[in-house]
Amino acid sequence: MQTRIQGTTMPVLEVQLDPNESVFSESGELSWMTSSIQMTTHTQLGGGGGLFGALKRVAGGGSLFMTEYRALQYAGEVAFATKVPGHIVPVQVGPGVEYMVHRHGFLCATPQVTIGVGFQQSLGAGVFGGSGFLLQRLGGSGMAWLELSGELVVKNLAPGETLRVHPGHVGAFQASVGFQVTRVPGVKNMIFGGDGIFLAALTGPGAVWLQTLPISRLAHQIGEYLPKAKG
Repeated sequence: MQTRIQGTTMPVLEVQLDPNESVFSESGELSWMTSSIQMTTHTQLGGGGGLFGALKRVAGGGSLFMTEYRALQYAGEVAFATKVPGHIVPVQVGPGVEYMVHRHGFLCATPQVTIGVGFQQSLGAGVFGGSGFLLQRLGGSGMAWLELSGELVVKNLAPGETLRVHPGHVGAFQASVGFQVTRVPGVKNMIFGGDGIFLAALTGPGAVWLQTLPISRLAHQIGEYLPKAKG
């Protein structure tokens, strides 16, 4: 298997598969593929636990179905592009090396990588479209590729070092990093601060990937220019 990330603002991941090699993604992520690639949609991929694992993904806001892309008799190529301006980040997953990723951050992975719900908390109807805050956990063994929006800032936190972040800017972090959602201190800050009433507290050790373009903020900005219904 060989991979190549092309582009700048809207990058695409191209995966060259040898015969019988495969990758999987959530359904609907495909950009293009050669005729030697076979698509198969499953519920079991990427979560373990069969149908029960798939239902847990759905309960956490994920997709019920995963699609496997496999090269059969001949080598082939499959590609996955980002949905918004941003970056594609490859990570190696293995025993003791797991990752927590925001709900839209998983792009694709090799077959032995697993996906499960890592964190879920309701933050009120006005936050993230009322769907709460969700992190997916990537485990198992293999390579995974993440889709993070906007520019990236990587913070390597020392043991006990804490970084407080607007939840939408949390792109991904190593599972060794402690995580909790806290309220913004002070009543005036909560009411008049304009930054929301919740912050994510991330405590080292481990690496954190921060994204500068939360999808929720992008949607809010675009929404101001959409036609409004009259009456």
